[in-house]
Amino acid sequence: MWRAGLFAVASLIETPQQLPELIVAQIFTARRAERAAQSGGDTGLGRRKFDPDHSAIHLPGIAEDYIANGAHSAVALALVSGEGDIGAVLRQRRRALALAVALGDLGGELSLEAVTSILSRFADEALDSAVATAIDERVPGAKAEGLAVLALGKLGSGELNYSSDVDLILLFDPDTLPRRPRDDPAEAAVRIGRRIVEIMQTRTGDGYVQRVDLRLRPSPEATPIVLAVDAAIAYYESSALPWERAAFIRARAAAGDKALGEHFLAEIRPFVWRRALDFGAIEEIRQVSARIRDHYSQGQAFGPGFDLKRGPGGIREVEFFTQVQQLIHGGRDPTLRAPATLEALAALSAAGHLETEVAAALARAYRALRTAEHRVQMIDDRQTHRLPVDTAALDQVARLDGRKDGAALLASLAPHVAAVGRQFDQLVDRPRESLSRNSGHLRQELARLGFDDVDSAERRIADWRSGRARALRSPSALNAFEAMLPTLLGAIAKAADPSHALNRLADVIERVPSGVNLFRLLEARPMLASLLVLILSHAPALADQLSRRPGLLDGLIDDSSFEAPADATEIHHLLQKAISGEPLDRALEIVRRAVNERRFAYGVQLVDGMRDPLSVGQGYSGLAEGAIGALAGATEGDFAATHGRVAGGELVIVALGRFGGRVLTHASDLDLIFLFDAPAGASSDGRKSLTATDYYNRLASRIVASLSVPTAAGPLYDVDTRLRPEGDKGMLAVNLKAFETYQREHAWTWERMTLCRARTLFGSPSARGRVEALIGELLRLPHDADLIRTDAARMRGDMARHKPATGPLDIKLGDGGLVDLEFAVHTLQLTHGIGLDPDLGEAIRALATAGLIDGALHADLDLLTRMLVVLRLVAPGGDPAEVSRSLVAQSCGLADWPALLDAQAAARQRIAHAWQEVKR
Repeated sequence: MWRAGLFAVASLIETPQQLPELIVAQIFTARRAERAAQSGGDTGLGRRKFDPDHSAIHLPGIAEDYIANGAHSAVALALVSGEGDIGAVLRQRRRALALAVALGDLGGELSLEAVTSILSRFADEALDSAVATAIDERVPGAKAEGLAVLALGKLGSGELNYSSDVDLILLFDPDTLPRRPRDDPAEAAVRIGRRIVEIMQTRTGDGYVQRVDLRLRPSPEATPIVLAVDAAIAYYESSALPWERAAFIRARAAAGDKALGEHFLAEIRPFVWRRALDFGAIEEIRQVSARIRDHYSQGQAFGPGFDLKRGPGGIREVEFFTQVQQLIHGGRDPTLRAPATLEALAALSAAGHLETEVAAALARAYRALRTAEHRVQMIDDRQTHRLPVDTAALDQVARLDGRKDGAALLASLAPHVAAVGRQFDQLVDRPRESLSRNSGHLRQELARLGFDDVDSAERRIADWRSGRARALRSPSALNAFEAMLPTLLGAIAKAADPSHALNRLADVIERVPSGVNLFRLLEARPMLASLLVLILSHAPALADQLSRRPGLLDGLIDDSSFEAPADATEIHHLLQKAISGEPLDRALEIVRRAVNERRFAYGVQLVDGMRDPLSVGQGYSGLAEGAIGALAGATEGDFAATHGRVAGGELVIVALGRFGGRVLTHASDLDLIFLFDAPAGASSDGRKSLTATDYYNRLASRIVASLSVPTAAGPLYDVDTRLRPEGDKGMLAVNLKAFETYQREHAWTWERMTLCRARTLFGSPSARGRVEALIGELLRLPHDADLIRTDAARMRGDMARHKPATGPLDIKLGDGGLVDLEFAVHTLQLTHGIGLDPDLGEAIRALATAGLIDGALHADLDLLTRMLVVLRLVAPGGDPAEVSRSLVAQSCGLADWPALLDAQAAARQRIAHAWQEVKR
């Protein structure tokens, strides 16, 4: 019914961009009358009379098709309209499309997202046609390649409005751009670029296609309008400004040679999305936005004349707020890189980086403000973002939005503007404190913060301010340091031993290669200051890592860093996804960075008391297993590219020791052996063929290197392969049949004991199954019990002489420590064939059930393992500092340090007794 009312006025539009209030009134009057008739209510809008003298519009069929078939049909018709040359056709289509979309928008059939998407797709298609035409005019019949159109801004995000400029960067490849025989590639590219711009924005009686803005390219006042792609890549990798990072959040290859555009965007992706947070760049972007706000808000209160885009609480502030959150978190999480504002807000909320209500409020505000902006631009195709100052004009815009008058429109927008302004204020209006440089005042401030030893703290600060430390030599580093110092010193003052934490901080500052980003991060995220003080106070191993790679602290801004450790399968999946399609050298960097960040986060969870040390130890093991799965697979694929594969051949990686038992410490190395199974006489099928033995030994060596060689992202793991048959003298990768023969006929008792904790990590399910079955069979072979006990006792004695305990708290090597417990359990496993499980706790449980060992040893194992995991992190030398002893005790489930000493002494006494009983 309401469409029939619209048809009565559609022919009265003078231009497709002019949708007079009488038309809008009729649309809403008819639509609401229909709804009111259905509901029995009042329409709230009176009818207006038509002016029959309006001249008719020459857009045949658009209004009629809309009335008959709806908005999508009218849009489709608009996109095939037009006649004449390419410019004329595109201009006519743009006019027709403006009418079709506006009718669907005002009629309620098209959402904001649908409107902006349709307008953006048309701009893409128009640009594509312009590129093809410009190239064909210069080189007839040439393929449209070698010139890419990058869309930024609202076109880049697919959010174009009715009267947007299109922000573009034009790139060319001199090797593939079609050109005349004597043309210089750069000159040809510029000529083609000028023609593209001419097609897009030349005005005639039909209007224009799109206004083009090329000023987002590097140094637009000095550079040509079309840039060579390699030069552009070099610029963004080395010289680009921070605001350009934010601009490229919404960049995409929109037209022309899209493959070239996508290649460029892939190359500069690390510049845009940095895993190591650059809060200096984010701060500069924040300051630029604050200056823009100040400029546009001078003398401007919300009301008539308000700038919907640039005003305080306007569209740009929603976009900027969202982009800053993306820059902070998107380097680590690709799902947050959505170019469209509404999609990005939803992604940030889903990932837990924005409160649900904040994201929803910003999304509601964005829709309301963008819709009002559209209503303003519908009148005379105005390139404006301001609400009219004139009351009658504002009323007209309001009626386009279905509201009674301008006052009603303002009332509807006011809460949204206020909500956006509050969020933006929190982002840019951050008061900064600083410590006095006057000695007397500084001492008072330090005392007020809570320092007892003011003299030491003052001397430290004076030393830092002198700039002697490498990390504090630049003005930017000193400024960032001063900005974060009050927050960090406040946290240090609350530590159990502030002087100890301050000394550790001094060690970090002395060793860190560049401190500016670390200091800015601490200023921007005060919560991290408390965690840093915890690390400085209790975890020298973590502090040492942080001094060499301060970017490790970045990962702690993500709440996922404090989730329970993931299992090996999940870690493998995450790492495999992260390195999919990457070359091996890049995969090594990605895995090292991800694993080191997680390992660091697990350590922080431990000293923060968030997690049971047993859970963290299992997390360390799962992390290592997942890394082996990902890197062994990537290395195998890279190796096969040169050497092919061995038909019927399989490589299996086996973990031994604590790794086999699924509990590692922060500093554990990985005990591994490599086994392979292949048909006799087999060779690989690659261009550089190798025999199966050479193939798997070289592959195993490559895998060890992939796991252990340090890269720019740091080291990963130390790998120990000496537990293989014949140790260092034997082959790195051992044929499965040879391994079986050796174990049956030549293995020493210690080698059989080693197999008690063997666990397969890598290989096909069938190959791993064969290895596990063989190991089980070997462990169940009849053994000379007296020989096993005698050999075990002799080996333990030799170990005690050659590798004695480092002190009374060496709970691994000391009497009644973990090594004694392992010897006792493995001896019983081999002599009775019971409890053959690599998990020492499960083995003790089975042996206790069989009456072969005291069941209390399971709890003793757990206590000593907890102590080992914590002490490796808190006290690598063995004896924790006084300030950390309470933390160690509580982590192990005891009230205080004396209680822990008593509990571990009792546990070690029981273990020592059990070992004496077993070896008799």
